[in-house]
Amino acid sequence: MRAVETPPCHASRVTSHGFVMRYLPHTNDDINQMLSTIGTADVEELFASIPKAMRCNPELDLPSGMSEMELGRHLSRLAQRNTTLDEAASFLGAGTYRHYVPAAVSELASRSEFVTPYTPYQPEVSQGTLQAMFEYQSQICRLFGMDVSNASHYSGPTALADAALLARRVGRKRTKIVIPENIHPDYRHVVQTVLAGDDDIRTVRQAEGRIDRAHLEEALDEETAAVCVAFPNFFGVVEDLRDIATLAHDAGALLIAVVPEPLALGILSPPGDWGADIAVGEGIGLGLPTSFGGPTLGIFTVTKALMRQMPGRVSGRTIDAEGRRSYTLTLATREQHIRREKATSNICSNQALCATTAAINLSLLGKEGIRELAIINASKAAALCRMLTAIPNVEQAFFTPFFNEFVLETPKPAAEVLKALADDGIFGGVDLGRFIPGRENALLVCATEMNTKEEMERYAEKLGEIVRS
Repeated sequence: MRAVETPPCHASRVTSHGFVMRYLPHTNDDINQMLSTIGTADVEELFASIPKAMRCNPELDLPSGMSEMELGRHLSRLAQRNTTLDEAASFLGAGTYRHYVPAAVSELASRSEFVTPYTPYQPEVSQGTLQAMFEYQSQICRLFGMDVSNASHYSGPTALADAALLARRVGRKRTKIVIPENIHPDYRHVVQTVLAGDDDIRTVRQAEGRIDRAHLEEALDEETAAVCVAFPNFFGVVEDLRDIATLAHDAGALLIAVVPEPLALGILSPPGDWGADIAVGEGIGLGLPTSFGGPTLGIFTVTKALMRQMPGRVSGRTIDAEGRRSYTLTLATREQHIRREKATSNICSNQALCATTAAINLSLLGKEGIRELAIINASKAAALCRMLTAIPNVEQAFFTPFFNEFVLETPKPAAEVLKALADDGIFGGVDLGRFIPGRENALLVCATEMNTKEEMERYAEKLGEIVRS
């Protein structure tokens, strides 16, 4: 084994005062001893899987150092180059939905009792933390119509990937995962990454925004571990999936439901009612800010039969020796809690504070509030769709039921339309051409309770001008 030099990238920096400030605490002797212990001859071997073109350049082009006051001003100027959702009329969706968050939600979630605890490792951890987890689990189970929820997962896409792994464990020799095209592309890409390629992933076509049933039946065989479905799907389309649940179960596979907008379950039948074995989702719309797409909240629920295969943690309620109600960490199957080879997930992060925030928000809304808010969202989207399709040559792409977003076809490229709208302070939606070849003139448009009538009318007026020009 040869001695190594301290890596130059981020190892040290000469400040404006001429002093050298080190960022790595390890000496050359420390590094060589660690390399000897793991049987590696060179630090370079540890990064062999990363292409050299993607690695950090040792000669970083960094500006001179700034004082704290100078840095604050610099960051403020950079921030002013952004246009926030409070400054523009936003009709963005595609998996991250903007909803009103009552002031009480952030006030309560910001209390130090909730902010400071991280992952509880012991079953006798703080009763307050465990109760918050229990309340979140209970609310999610009721919303999704499922038996058990964990608390919590990293994001919607990673929850789907872990659901696919769960299906493979249960299916044993069954390894194929069937995923329709109308599931969000980012979800599909994460599944492909986690499953280390796409050899065992079968993509099923969509027709008019719905799953192509005939193509699905062709994909099902004795190797199928699970069929994934989205509700609503990437296009905002809501379809009856009970027949697909029957097809999956008849083939001996599990049904995994993906709910990117849980608010929709305020008026739609929950996955547990139409045969889902696993239901996952994204909880950012349950009281969390959009904030450039994060932090996110992965929702993960299962039937009772699959509970012990579920990744994450479960808090349970019981009675202690003195007859008092108490809470305990009932199940913990992540690699941090048990031997790695027995772990059900290698995702070490959880979103406990985000889950607590969602629980607070759901508590304030209540059962009727969730239903009312869902109706408002569906109604706003329907009204906006009528306004925009009244414009000549602007058409709805799929004539199917939808929740709070829909697809428009315009006579001009979506990228061009969106740029013109943005120049007028309107974020008009998502260019589907970014995700789907042949859809360069298609816009995915979303409306929530945050969009006023005036904003929608202004959108229709500006889009009409753009199309006619």
